[in-house]
Amino acid sequence: MRNKRKNAVRLALLNAAFILLCLVTLVPVLYALSISFSGQGAALSGDLSFLPKDPTLENYRVILFDKPFLLWLKNSLLLSAGTIVLAMLCAVPMAYAASRWRFAGRRGMLRVLLVLNAFPQVLSMFALFRVLRLTNTLNTHGGLMMIYAGSMCVFAVWNLKGYFDTIPREIEEASKIDGAGDFQMILRIVLPLARPAILVTCVMVLITVWNEYLFATTFLLDSQSYSLAGGLYQLQSNDYSRNWSVFTAASMLASLPLLLIFFKIQKYMVSGLTAGGVKE
Repeated sequence: MRNKRKNAVRLALLNAAFILLCLVTLVPVLYALSISFSGQGAALSGDLSFLPKDPTLENYRVILFDKPFLLWLKNSLLLSAGTIVLAMLCAVPMAYAASRWRFAGRRGMLRVLLVLNAFPQVLSMFALFRVLRLTNTLNTHGGLMMIYAGSMCVFAVWNLKGYFDTIPREIEEASKIDGAGDFQMILRIVLPLARPAILVTCVMVLITVWNEYLFATTFLLDSQSYSLAGGLYQLQSNDYSRNWSVFTAASMLASLPLLLIFFKIQKYMVSGLTAGGVKE
């Protein structure tokens, strides 16, 4: 009885600590939300208030109708979708092969991928710039998709491989006994079982591409091809025309698609990430 009470108290304290941590992390988000509904000078005032004094939707009207926000949104959606398709087309077969086949150099290949992932991407910017110029893909979404897909393949391969390792081989053997070919077995059995890991991996790729700033502002030189990251940078690029209220309104709108997608697939997040973390 005493042990149950101790466990209940510990659980209550732990939940209280988590709630407090969540409230602390929400402070800047709530403040930015308040600024987005306030006038232009609200961010420069010394008051820290989570409720705007004179609420207005003018900032959202400006960002939606006076600024090319919808164009930036379309470009980010295009970049994200293209990167996810390219990354998963490469990562899924590679992860399945690394999980099921014991070929020469398999472990070495996986370790090389980890080393490449540890290499700072900023050090490769000049080389990537030269490659894009030589292939005439500079200032194109296709060239940036290739860079994003290549950088995200390492995480995708390792996460998916760990999940494929948890799928019993007996299921695949039983499907072969029933007459299923390799392609049918992978398409109808393996991939549906690995759906949580695939969805989580796609969302992680989406979040990375959606928030990526350095490459987007370096390799996309035309204002018509800016992603949301580049567009938000342009809003604040002029020291004499900064409007923090409009900027925070754009930030709130930019984060909304990610929040909706996250809440939609949150039931897959735990199983997709934990099972994908199985060691080699």
